[in-house]
Amino acid sequence: MSRKIQSRSLFSKKRSKDRDLKYWLALLFVFLGLVYGGIFIIPVVPNMSSVENPNLYKVKINPQSSLSSIANQLSEQGVSINSVVMQVSARSLFVGSKLKPGTYLLPAGGSLGKILLQIARGDRVRESIAIIPGMTIWQLRGIIDSHAALIHLTKGMSNKELLQSLNLSYPSDEGIFLPDTYVFDPDEPDINIYRRAAQGMQKQLSQIWGQKEGGLPLKTPYDLLILSSIVEKETGRAGDRDMVAAVFINRLDRGMPLQTDPTVIYGIGPKFDGNLRKADLRKDTPYNTYMHKGLPPTPIAMPSKESILAAAHPAKSNALFFVAKGDGTSHFSQTLKEHETAVDRYQRKIAPKNSAN
Repeated sequence: MSRKIQSRSLFSKKRSKDRDLKYWLALLFVFLGLVYGGIFIIPVVPNMSSVENPNLYKVKINPQSSLSSIANQLSEQGVSINSVVMQVSARSLFVGSKLKPGTYLLPAGGSLGKILLQIARGDRVRESIAIIPGMTIWQLRGIIDSHAALIHLTKGMSNKELLQSLNLSYPSDEGIFLPDTYVFDPDEPDINIYRRAAQGMQKQLSQIWGQKEGGLPLKTPYDLLILSSIVEKETGRAGDRDMVAAVFINRLDRGMPLQTDPTVIYGIGPKFDGNLRKADLRKDTPYNTYMHKGLPPTPIAMPSKESILAAAHPAKSNALFFVAKGDGTSHFSQTLKEHETAVDRYQRKIAPKNSAN
């Protein structure tokens, strides 16, 4: 009899413990529900009717910020966040170490949970600047100087000062920036764009120089960059690049002047009005390749990777001349006589003598 009573007593205690466990688990779930409900329901982002977009609220988080620092930064910018609540919430959502710096547009009236997840995703405002192949340094500097999202540290610097800021020793800052689209955070210093673009070009130029064709009349990677910029400006159709490069390589090999209009235009500078005159071709500047043999002293634009590759791997051709056909392509000739006939046909619109017309 006593064993049955003892057994019932043990069973009763077990049931009591099970009830207690369920009770505490229920309380825990209720507590977690309240916590998570509070995180995702209670608004912390103010509603602003005076800003351009009343549905979004702009905040900025600095790089290498701790959780408490992020909380303080958001609080200083008008977001109603307690530092302790922020840290507990971030860790409970497992994003405490994933919050990313940057400028964010938070939804007005948004909850702490929503903005923590947004910041953890890095769903922030991004800006961009595109360096277009064929762009000159004065065009690039104008675009960067006028970009409202950048901190302008280089505005007003001379070209030499810009090179010194980048620790570069090129004769000019022309052509040394890799054409690409550069994405950045608002309020980033403009020198960072120049640095990234210069490093990209140096890396690309070095790689292509190491794989160039043998026997080219180019002494340095900078020579390759100069020639590439001329190929870039002289090419109307991508498929003609290697032939354009071949013409200039052949002329350099033979000691002939390059006789290319884009270098003359570059020598005129930003004041060029779009009309190249005979007087311009007779004006003696270092970039007048009608008057001076060899390469000009610096690049004349930012060349694309394709133009650098073409200059490093020109077509196998004996062509010494080319003329634009008017449709974006060029006609290439090996002799002056053939070239003059092509100029008559495509530029002067004079029909060949054996034409039926």
